[in-house]
Amino acid sequence: MALILNIETATTNCSVSLSNNGETLVLKEDYGNGFSHAEKLHVYIEAVLKEAQIEAKQLDAIAVSKGPGSYTGLRIGVSAAKGLCYALNKPLIAVSTLEALAHQVHIEEGLIVPMLDARRLEVYSAIFDANYNEVRAIEAQILDETSFEDELEKNKIYFIGNGVEKTKTLINNENAFFIEAKLPSADQMSALSYSKYKKNDTEDVAYFEPFYLKDFVGTKAK
Repeated sequence: MALILNIETATTNCSVSLSNNGETLVLKEDYGNGFSHAEKLHVYIEAVLKEAQIEAKQLDAIAVSKGPGSYTGLRIGVSAAKGLCYALNKPLIAVSTLEALAHQVHIEEGLIVPMLDARRLEVYSAIFDANYNEVRAIEAQILDETSFEDELEKNKIYFIGNGVEKTKTLINNENAFFIEAKLPSADQMSALSYSKYKKNDTEDVAYFEPFYLKDFVGTKAK
C-alpha cells in the first residue's frame, strides 16, 4: 500500500487528493476563477486526510504539481509540500502539470495538447500522443493562425486547459478539437505520482524548485 498526498496549485484550481496505489480515494478542489490557495490548501489537506481516516504520519509520500503555471500558485503548493515532507520525514515527488492535464483526455489516436494561459497570446504547452508519450517538450509558445499546422495536417489534435479559449479564436481546422473549462487536478496526479514512487523517482526537498519556465515579472497595481 502506498498512500500519497497530491497537491495541485498551478492554476486557479486549488486541488488536493489522497491516493492509494495510484487510485484516488478522496479529492477536494475549488474550480473557481480566483486564486484561493492561501486560504483553502491546508484546509483541503486536513479534509482529505480526515475523510479517509488517515493520519498524516501514515502517508508514504507527498506529491506536488511542479509547473509550469502561476508563479504564486506554484510557490504556495511547493512550500506546503516541502513543509509536510520536512515535518513527517517523507519523500517529495514532483509531477509535471501539463502531463497530468493531458491525462484528462482519453483517445485512441491523435495528439493531446495541454496548454495553460501565460497572458496575451502566449501559452505553456506540450504535445503528447494517445499513450501519453511526450512528442514535443514543454515550451512557452506565442500563438498565431499557423500554430500546430504541421501536426494538424496529419493528426486530430485535442486541446485542453485554460489556454484553449484564446487558441480556438486563432485556429480554424477540422482536425482541431477544443476541450473547454478544464484545469489541472490532483485527481490525475494520483497515478503519475504512484508511478514515480515505485521507481523511487523523488526530489531533494532542500533544493527542489518549481518549473516556472519563465522568470517571474512583477507588476504594479493600477
